[in-house]
Amino acid sequence: MSRPNQTVQNSPRPTPGGTFPLGGRPTARVGYGMGQVTRRAGDADGRARAVDLLRLALELGITHFDTAQFYGNGLANELIRDSVGGRRDEIVIATKAGAKPVPGAQIPLTAAQKPAELRAAVEDNLRTLCTDRIDVVNLRRMDFTPGLLAEGDQIVPFDDQLAEMTALRDEGKILAVGLSHITVEQLVGALPAGIACVQNIYNMVDRSGEQLLDLCAENGVAWVPYFPLGGGFGTLPKVVDEDAVQAVAARLGVTPSQVGLAWQLAHSPNTMLIPGTSSAPHLLENTAAGDITLDDEAMTALDEVSSI
Repeated sequence: MSRPNQTVQNSPRPTPGGTFPLGGRPTARVGYGMGQVTRRAGDADGRARAVDLLRLALELGITHFDTAQFYGNGLANELIRDSVGGRRDEIVIATKAGAKPVPGAQIPLTAAQKPAELRAAVEDNLRTLCTDRIDVVNLRRMDFTPGLLAEGDQIVPFDDQLAEMTALRDEGKILAVGLSHITVEQLVGALPAGIACVQNIYNMVDRSGEQLLDLCAENGVAWVPYFPLGGGFGTLPKVVDEDAVQAVAARLGVTPSQVGLAWQLAHSPNTMLIPGTSSAPHLLENTAAGDITLDDEAMTALDEVSSI
């Protein structure tokens, strides 16, 4: 695939990584995932630090915030609400439906795949975000591992779920529908309904979603990989451990994490990243990855990293 032009001309604010359309508007390709910061915001001090970090993200040009009601049982959404203030129209909020929180459980969430539960998730997100609409809601399927599997009455036809999501869009409660943890066949069936983005596992060492990525690129659908640096679920391989990644980082004078993120951006122009962090230096590092240009030597070496 051709590499995107990451230069943004005459922009009144930074746009890390350039832009790609999301929810009907040009959006910075380097965004922010809310999972990690929410886990560090359990007390008053942690919450205050999280709000300061999110405000810094806004100043750095990040406008895509990926959240979920089940992140901290609503806490992630409250942090966005408290951070954004009167700047709601400047950002794209993407959340998820398909699971619900189970506070105190070993795995603090469970499947919520029924159409009525998807609607309830949207209503809960609207309430905790204190907003009149959500820019993007990703329908999170549970058909395969890693992650939770739907069982019993939680095994719901995809078409029934998609119908509920499009109804919510027609009602104006959500502006765009996204899909997460899906198959190529499901995306093919959903494209006529209008899909804004797809969130699946994808990174340099796990390119099993390449066909899905290509289909998204061909149809102008944003590709939002989760675990963009690997290491998910505590067992998946990490991009930063690859010798080629470390060698490129040393030669270019950047970090291995930045190389992994920059490779994603260079690999396909519809890729949008949502790395999460609870650290200001790490946030600056992630944002700066959008300005890194990987030369042909680097791309050749990184493209040859073995994938699973």
